[in-house]
Amino acid sequence: MADSSERKADRLTGAEAAVEMLKAHGVEILFGLCGDTSLPFYDALTRLPHGMRHILARDERSAAYMADGYARVSGKVGVCEGPSGGGVTYILPGLAEANESSVPLLCINSDISVAARGRYTLTELDQSALMRPVTKWNRVLDRAEDLPRFFREAFKQITTGRPGAAHIALPFDVQNGLVNRSEVWGNASFGQYPAERVAPDAKFVERAADLLREAAKPIFICGGGVVLSGAEKELVNLAERLSAPVATTISGKGSIDEEHPLSLGVVGSNGGTAETRAIVDQADLVIFVGCRAGSVTTERWRHPAPGKTKVIHLDVDPAVLGVNYPVDVPLVGDAQLALQMLNETLGRVNRPLDAARVKAAKEQKFAKFQALAESGDKPIKPERVVSELARALDPDAIVVADAGTPCPYFSAYYSVRHTGRRFFSNRAHGALGYSMAAAMGAHFARPQAKCVSVMGDGSFGFTCGELETAVRYRLPVTFIVISNASYGWIKAGQKSGYGQRYFAVDFAVTDHAAVATAFGVKSWRVTEPSELGKALREALDHAGPSLVDIVCQPLQEANAPVSEWIA
Repeated sequence: MADSSERKADRLTGAEAAVEMLKAHGVEILFGLCGDTSLPFYDALTRLPHGMRHILARDERSAAYMADGYARVSGKVGVCEGPSGGGVTYILPGLAEANESSVPLLCINSDISVAARGRYTLTELDQSALMRPVTKWNRVLDRAEDLPRFFREAFKQITTGRPGAAHIALPFDVQNGLVNRSEVWGNASFGQYPAERVAPDAKFVERAADLLREAAKPIFICGGGVVLSGAEKELVNLAERLSAPVATTISGKGSIDEEHPLSLGVVGSNGGTAETRAIVDQADLVIFVGCRAGSVTTERWRHPAPGKTKVIHLDVDPAVLGVNYPVDVPLVGDAQLALQMLNETLGRVNRPLDAARVKAAKEQKFAKFQALAESGDKPIKPERVVSELARALDPDAIVVADAGTPCPYFSAYYSVRHTGRRFFSNRAHGALGYSMAAAMGAHFARPQAKCVSVMGDGSFGFTCGELETAVRYRLPVTFIVISNASYGWIKAGQKSGYGQRYFAVDFAVTDHAAVATAFGVKSWRVTEPSELGKALREALDHAGPSLVDIVCQPLQEANAPVSEWIA
């Protein structure tokens, strides 16, 4: 009997080992949804003293988006979990977004038993094949003994090199199998990105420094890699020494304080303007930093024009260098280390600050914006929403913009004060319904900051069930709905490019404030521009979840409310 007890004490079940492996890597919170194949894992979470908090979501996709928002703001690995079958298919969009956006995220799905495979078992599907295209690393366990080393490998993959998403499937019988306790250990440094920084080749740094010295009109175009690396200080130091404008992608907002004289703001076809584009076109040297130089940032590779300017491309992922532009100097490495090395290599270069071109471009850009932002016309203009919200928020606030109407307006005209992750959107795949859940995840990462989710009414329809989650946890998150009874971004494309031939983009008016009130959310519905500022301030000051439904179309021109035809 004693020998049997000792052997049992030396072993854990697979489910218990999974909990201990999360704890060993410094995980503090996980977001998920229950299912029958997850019962052993949930029971282990109930019994073991692990100190982690579990947030129950109402949809697996939302759980993944919560983990995504948490990871972007905290820099730690976001963890989501869900059951087999439908749970796997629902959670997949969140992995796709996180992986393509270089967000460190771990997804754990339970699965049917290994012994039940191939027997038409309910919820059976090939999780490995399903998740392979949308993850950096992916494993389906066959034996409990493999669990510790697979968890260690997952965390290492997530937080080294280019960060991304990993997926682990835990079959039911693997969760009940036995694992030697001596194998259950982890390195907490792999629970946060970047866990290991890689420096670029010093010879290439010297070549890059030569180009920087020679350039008369250099410009930095920064992606999310600057914020991920924590390289904001090194970037500003280098830009000031060169008197070089700093433009960003949408994901790069926060690389520089957007009130800095050299900050140009967002460039590209989703948030850029003619004024910012002109500064890019004038450059004789473009330095891409933590940026893929993709289609949106470069307006389909026209700005900058290939071959008309020299290019330095810095990224931790060697695969992106030279894909879209001929590169004069490739720098493969961590943004913070590389920019620090460039600063050191430049020597005594320290040009007088000349931000006249940037100042003129921003003045022209914001003059047009301000005329619309101050308009009392109805319907309420998106520019007024941006202006009133910016006026009401403090510099530490976090704004999460959904795809569609909110993203281009807030990207272009909402100025991020200070640096770091204070604004983000789901730029990789642009799925509607992202910001509500992601803003909740951001709140858990930085509870002292006010978190705001801005979405269209199309997005609201995708995600409104999570209002119950916000109420259950009494999250002081403010949700803003830009209500125009249409998929507005697509409708705008049909207007400008297809002769106003509108098809399948309009839907009925919904009173989103009434819906939110039914969930227990303190809500406002605004139709008058003069009432918007007051409603936003009251919502932001509310101690619990709040929602402001902003009607951005004339009611008489919108589709009939549901109440008029439902009878």
